[in-house]
Amino acid sequence: MANHSQLGFQDASSPIMEELTRFHDHALMVALAICTLVLYLLAHMLTGKLSSSTVNAQEIELVWTILPAMVLVMLALPSLRILYMMDEINQPDLTLKAIGHQWYWTYEYTDLKDLTFDSYMIPTADLPLGHFRLLEVDHRVIVPTGSTIRVIVTADDVLHSWAVPSLGVKTDAIPGRLNQTSFLANRPGVYYGQCSEICGANHSFMPIVVEAVPLANFEDWSSLSSS
Repeated sequence: MANHSQLGFQDASSPIMEELTRFHDHALMVALAICTLVLYLLAHMLTGKLSSSTVNAQEIELVWTILPAMVLVMLALPSLRILYMMDEINQPDLTLKAIGHQWYWTYEYTDLKDLTFDSYMIPTADLPLGHFRLLEVDHRVIVPTGSTIRVIVTADDVLHSWAVPSLGVKTDAIPGRLNQTSFLANRPGVYYGQCSEICGANHSFMPIVVEAVPLANFEDWSSLSSS
């Protein structure tokens, strides 16, 4: 969960989010190295240790042609690896369909018979003590931990976006089109997200809540909800 004045990411709760966090740290280190080199050269230019003839030398031009290419490769390779990981969905254990509306979500568990519900934000006046304002919903998405969940995302009216930062997922919900993503919650918990596409006056009031529970608890919940 995000905290006040927090500068980093929320705690990663899926393998994809762990990879994204590592790549972020890697990119920051590359940026730090570039800034250090630029400041070093700038200091030498200001103190007169580097002349125009030195800067325009053929060897120097060769270096700062090759060096940016190497930096791009250092960023591109891990980035492409993560992109392929996010796009790959192999034999999901459960399929969930999320439909965006103005301004709520409808969820369908396509592998479970007759399990469909709408998820609305709980107004502040009705919010139980200790719950999060503008983030809590009346019906949470329940998923089993350690299982690959495929999410098919679409919209009924305008553009929406189904995003849960802790799980590393963000997929556009487009009317007339089906997009898909997947995640695996590696520990029990409650994970909050919000629509990440400006979709109208109440865009800020259609949160997403995913609750990951052990498989046995999920089976009990699905049996009760389907009956």
